Amino acid sequence: MGKPTGFMEYKRELPPDRPLLERIGDWNEFLQSFPEEKQRIQAARCMDCGIPFCHSGFLINGMASGCPIHNLIPEWNDLIYKGLWKEAVKRLLKTNNFPEFTGRVCPAPCEGACTVGINDPQVTIKLNERAIIDKAFEEGWIVPKPPKVRTGKKVAIVGSGPSGLACADQLNSVGHSVTVYERADRIGGLLMYGIPNMKLDKSIVQRRVDILEKEGIKFITNTEVGVDISAEELLKNYDAVVLCGGATKPRDLNIEGRSLNGIYFAMDFLRANTKSLLDSKHADSNYISAKGKNVIVIGGGDTGTDCVATSIRHGCKSVVQFEILPKPPSARQTNNPWPQWPKVLKIDYGQEEASAIYGDDPRIYCITTKKFVGDENGNIKEVHTVNIEWKKDSSGRLIPVEIEGTEKVWKADLVLLCLGFLGPEETVLKQLGIEQDERSNAKALYGSFKTNVEGVFAAGDMRRGQSLVVWAINEGRGAAREVDKFLMGYTTLP
Repeated sequence: MGKPTGFMEYKRELPPDRPLLERIGDWNEFLQSFPEEKQRIQAARCMDCGIPFCHSGFLINGMASGCPIHNLIPEWNDLIYKGLWKEAVKRLLKTNNFPEFTGRVCPAPCEGACTVGINDPQVTIKLNERAIIDKAFEEGWIVPKPPKVRTGKKVAIVGSGPSGLACADQLNSVGHSVTVYERADRIGGLLMYGIPNMKLDKSIVQRRVDILEKEGIKFITNTEVGVDISAEELLKNYDAVVLCGGATKPRDLNIEGRSLNGIYFAMDFLRANTKSLLDSKHADSNYISAKGKNVIVIGGGDTGTDCVATSIRHGCKSVVQFEILPKPPSARQTNNPWPQWPKVLKIDYGQEEASAIYGDDPRIYCITTKKFVGDENGNIKEVHTVNIEWKKDSSGRLIPVEIEGTEKVWKADLVLLCLGFLGPEETVLKQLGIEQDERSNAKALYGSFKTNVEGVFAAGDMRRGQSLVVWAINEGRGAAREVDKFLMGYTTLP
């Protein structure tokens, strides 16, 4: 540890994001960086505490505590402080294939488990991670490194999201010939079309894809396995198959008026927006526009925030976000101690922007939607809601109970459903005869990632359900290790 008293001498500090009223006028990343000296000071706050829960990756009460890919956080924080950036990059890449992604979009469970965070604001781990990899690219340290020897084994990976790319990267590194199938027109899955450009610039995703391609990975786009090519064909032509198709079946809100025009799933809204932006900078108008509309976002989380921010950039008239859960507290409660994930109020970029424009946080808590009402042309015009409170039923479970007299009607021209996902689409699973668990995910034990079909593995959201990018990378790496063992009888992959 280069600065034993750093956590006492220095305060947590983050670089300011781009000014609110400036950034809503474009689709560029809102994140900014510190100069090197300030970054080294932030890294000096890491106390190398001896009990680094920051890289533990445990699940406590169903939530991640620490980094699921076990980043060597105290080590590379120390190297940043000492100015040994090249060594820091090597440490970071030992555990993380794509820190340029996680350093931008990960909610940082590592910081929730930071020991400094018990009494003071935690170390800026996520910022430090992004600083390392951004410097590595700026300095030209990240270059294609194709394997020197090929094994003669062929692996097909279905899906090019974070789990598929991580799996492909690992398998390619030990010499297997890897082909990644993607049904969209661009590689990246969730990274490309699920996360808006202002949070993760697509040139950063494409930069990594280009490197992987130069290292020998073959990418096939516009090809849906199970439709354009049969799943059985993959079994015939490859020595192993890894299913990384994600959990892309959205949860619906089946209430009166659901069939009205103007009600969309969040991912349809976000995907079309990014594709049009990349294809034509929105000149083709092939997206769902919120311009001049009263927008209601139903649901929270990162996807809800992204819908709020995207609607603002379109120039919506108003935006409101409904959340059925209570407003989180501003600080940890006694039943949510360190190193658990802190269940506290988070003001994300979309809410900041809405507050700056409309004067208030767009989120309404403890509210549920009762019905949609349309006009004479079948277009949405109203959303009817009622407030709820959470009470325990006879078995002790918390259930939502409507509060009489709190009914309200909201004007709406566009409704976006951000209600999470039910599981994977089942075309490939059915064709291959893959067993599914009670949540409809591909049934494969964590650690082995093997399905009931010989030579077929599953990883990422398709196996575990909707989760974080960092968990997807964890699973892609783990599946690669098991595939390598299956093909060669042993493995050198971590």
